[in-house]
Amino acid sequence: MRPAQAALPDADLVKQFFPESDGFGEYEGEPPVAKVFQGNRQLGYVFRTLPIAPIPAYSGKPIDMLVGLDLDGNITGVRVIEHHEPILLVGIPESSLDDFTDQYRGKSVEDRLKVGAGSREGYVNIDAVTGATVTVMVMNEVIIQAARKVATEYGLIEAVREARRKPARVRSEYYRDSDWKELTGNGAIRRMLITRGEVDAAFAGTEAEGVDAAGQGEQDQVFIDLYYGHLNPPTIGRNLLGESQYNWLMAELEPGEHAVAVMGRGIYSFKGSGYVRGGIFDRIHLRQGDHEIAFRDLDHYRLNDTFLPGMPEMDEMAIFVVRAEHEFNPGAMWEVELLVRRQTGPLDSVFTSFASTYEIPEAYIERPEPEIVEAEEPVPMWMTVWQERKFRIGVLVGSLVLLTLIMALQDWLVRYPKLMRYLRNGFLVYTLFFIGWYLLGQLSVVNVFTFTGAILHQDFSWSTFLIDPTMFILWVFVAAALLLWGRGVYCGWLCPFGALQKLTNEIARKLKVPQYQLPQVVHDRLWGIKYIILLVLFGVSLQSLGQAERYAEIEPFKTAITLRFDRDLPFVLYALGLVVISAFNCKFFCKYMCPLGAALAVPAKFRLTFWLRRRKECGNPCQICANECEIQAIHHTGEINMDECHFCMDCQITYWDNHKCPPLIEKRKKRERAARRQRQQQGENQKGSGPGGLPLEIEPAGSTSGSQ
Repeated sequence: MRPAQAALPDADLVKQFFPESDGFGEYEGEPPVAKVFQGNRQLGYVFRTLPIAPIPAYSGKPIDMLVGLDLDGNITGVRVIEHHEPILLVGIPESSLDDFTDQYRGKSVEDRLKVGAGSREGYVNIDAVTGATVTVMVMNEVIIQAARKVATEYGLIEAVREARRKPARVRSEYYRDSDWKELTGNGAIRRMLITRGEVDAAFAGTEAEGVDAAGQGEQDQVFIDLYYGHLNPPTIGRNLLGESQYNWLMAELEPGEHAVAVMGRGIYSFKGSGYVRGGIFDRIHLRQGDHEIAFRDLDHYRLNDTFLPGMPEMDEMAIFVVRAEHEFNPGAMWEVELLVRRQTGPLDSVFTSFASTYEIPEAYIERPEPEIVEAEEPVPMWMTVWQERKFRIGVLVGSLVLLTLIMALQDWLVRYPKLMRYLRNGFLVYTLFFIGWYLLGQLSVVNVFTFTGAILHQDFSWSTFLIDPTMFILWVFVAAALLLWGRGVYCGWLCPFGALQKLTNEIARKLKVPQYQLPQVVHDRLWGIKYIILLVLFGVSLQSLGQAERYAEIEPFKTAITLRFDRDLPFVLYALGLVVISAFNCKFFCKYMCPLGAALAVPAKFRLTFWLRRRKECGNPCQICANECEIQAIHHTGEINMDECHFCMDCQITYWDNHKCPPLIEKRKKRERAARRQRQQQGENQKGSGPGGLPLEIEPAGSTSGSQ
């Protein structure tokens, strides 16, 4: 069922898209469009995206936009009509959204528009909006799908078809002796020469302009002189590698695999050092069509010796293997893409890329007949996002596995207090900088309302929640953690704003800043405030999710984490105020105000296990853990309130410390007293022993030795 829409488009927007227009009609046809005129001459069409491409965005609801399209298939303007995205409702100004949509003006529906493409050859770059990357990626997909469907249905471009060829066959039987000059001359070995001046020009107009720039007279210096070629054809491979090395390489390749030689010289390394740390070559990629081919360390062979006559000396050489799953076609054009990065801040970088194509000489291959078929359906948006963020996903999943091990091995780890504290503080630093400020993985009570709303309105869709892999993975882990350990694993280990507060408090303690804990009786009455806030927000969300998202600004997460304090002054002062308070009262916001913590505590009541150990003496008479608990989650009777516990495990460290826990201290002292008595007894026995340890015989008084 098509969503209802107004009969006429907005006149002011139509005038913006077509300044020379003087009239337009109603929405009609399939897909529905309104024709725009100047007199009797048609200028183009305007249409709303919601009836044509209703793709759910981050909020779970589609974004509706008005798009203008001229008769040549060029986009004349885009404006957002309606959306429900939390980050766009409060946080990112409307001007930023207008700046984003203005980038589409003048673009063709046949262009390969991609958010964050940079200077990648074959793509038209669309700059993202900081803090709303997933949302604008969905907007880009909506604009492309809707515009292409309109252009196709109304004859502005022909229906998208592509000629699918079976992969060409490398002629392994064809060989002729050759040299460097011939192979570079016929294109069997290609060259990509980049100067320092060209690199500077690529970064011009970005934040990285001027960073590591070439000095006066250095613009023509070689940045990298890169050569590359396909090694499977014997005329290329055998001449370059020599017969023995070529035969070895071909024996290593599985059916359907191809080898590419990359050789370079200059001040820039195409290998970099990323593969040493993470096993991935992040500077060099291949691309064939829409398929990007990245290389891992297992796809790499060292290339030390070459035997091609006339070949110049290279600084570094390598062989990369294109695995069979990439379905590489040696007869189709492909390109080498070189990524160059410039650091603009501790966490920020600007990237650009250079690409060069490769087409194998026809004599080296045999082509099959082409088969014309309809183009494949586009890959779902969420799958594209996951594929593009493989590295981030891998690091995040790895850290969650580590956290699971920490929880499972806690009884062993807490017996080493120094190791445990280093491990915890290190993980909090990772949570703040990587999960928070890099991945923008800050969960919010708004996510809870979105999920609840999708269930209540029966419009739940996995694709909606899969579109942001970071948030999806975190929520899946949190759901499992709630059943096993309660809310404390997220609140104490994985919440970026919680980590910011805790680390601030740790630094304050190192600087001897006085700590102020509220009296327990006051604390016990105040921690319920966050549950009241949750109930109010939930009630508002049932009436209007958008309004609830505005009131949810009581969470400083968007300001402090998502937007990294780059926001209007009142929001920044509020967030900074809570951070400053945490220096004197650890995690004040979490204890008394956080609606997300309250929301997590509700399902946590169904946890299956209780992992934190207690003794019968806890609370009566011992109060050490209760007095030291920064969250004040331990009652004076000794019980731990798991609804409030942040799983810092300080009480577990005390539990196993026989110099701090009174019952253990008493047991240790008893053992020490027993050991002392045993040593004293052994000493007395040794004094009463003769040579060789035999006991001395003491004669009775008055006896005479040897008399009868």
